[in-house]
Amino acid sequence: MQDTIGKRLRAYRKLKNLTQQELADRLHVSIAIVGAIERGTRAPSADLMRQIHDVLGVTEQELRGESVTFGG
Repeated sequence: MQDTIGKRLRAYRKLKNLTQQELADRLHVSIAIVGAIERGTRAPSADLMRQIHDVLGVTEQELRGESVTFGG
């Protein structure tokens, strides 16, 4: 799952035209942390996930690659 989050984080970051450094600055973390998450070698904490959602404007489900279905 970390690999999926990392790949999606990179994709959403690039869609927002942010460098790793710019994202790190907005999240108040080091560029090394952003890089490790994108490589899938580190999982973001729950607090960092919330910050990522706020900065990138994506839901946790989108970042995790989970599909959201609605009952009908």
